[in-house]
Amino acid sequence: QVQLVESGGGLVQPGGSLRLSCVASGSIFSLAIMEWFRQAPGQERELVARITAGGITTYADFVQGRFAISRDNAKNTAYLQMNRLKSEDTAVYYCRAFVRTSAMDVYWGQGTQVTVSS
Repeated sequence: QVQLVESGGGLVQPGGSLRLSCVASGSIFSLAIMEWFRQAPGQERELVARITAGGITTYADFVQGRFAISRDNAKNTAYLQMNRLKSEDTAVYYCRAFVRTSAMDVYWGQGTQVTVSS
């Protein structure tokens, strides 16, 4: 069994910053790709950023230059540094990870709320 737990969300003013964390625990042999998604009310869940085990990153166009994804493989943790936040960044942010246990499976975290408002 593998669990992903996100943290770091909250209320922040426009232009502010937040750092999200996603910690994976359980029967993990290795973590492959780790990703951050977000879902705003009434909208579909969308990919925000992705990082491979080797550290290659990709970003959605709407966060280019503002957000940075990173990971600490020794801690089974991924991070999302969010800068210059906008009201439209308000959403629940979810972590997804491809985890190798006895096979390769995909796991989701429970999400963390990010609200950008003055």
